[in-house]
Amino acid sequence: MGLFGFGKKPDKNVAVLSAQEVRQRLLALNRETAPYQIVDGTHQNVDLIAEWKIVDARWYEIFAKANLTKVFRIYMKFDDARHEVRAKDEEYTVEWKAGVPSLSVSASKFQGQKTSIEFGAAYAFTEELKPGQVYKYRFSTNEIKKPVQETVAACGWTYKGVAFGKL
Repeated sequence: MGLFGFGKKPDKNVAVLSAQEVRQRLLALNRETAPYQIVDGTHQNVDLIAEWKIVDARWYEIFAKANLTKVFRIYMKFDDARHEVRAKDEEYTVEWKAGVPSLSVSASKFQGQKTSIEFGAAYAFTEELKPGQVYKYRFSTNEIKKPVQETVAACGWTYKGVAFGKL
């Protein structure tokens, strides 16, 4: 692992796969139960984007109840010649209106490399009319980063976090 967890090199004994195979393996990380998704990034001039499922109907209620105010994304670009996935993190502010997320790009936008954890719980009267925990949450950027980094390394490629400069 690189400085502050921003990079990951593959084991020297791992076979190097093609860029297409790396892409397929990263997309295979998508599953219904994960709070993140990996999508095509062509519209953003990158290869893939990993992000919280904050606008997914199945997940936005969970994010809204948790009062999560940040959207975290990893923009990934493949360097086939170096067998390297260059990645840049971005974070945006989210405003909740009537329980529906609306992204707002503002002065609070962040680019570079980031590791953060948001967690909390809420207590109120439950359906049994007794005080109790209504919900509990924990969102960590490593829930997205770690599987992406491990998958890239398992393909014989290096995951390189970019803080400054272009992907």
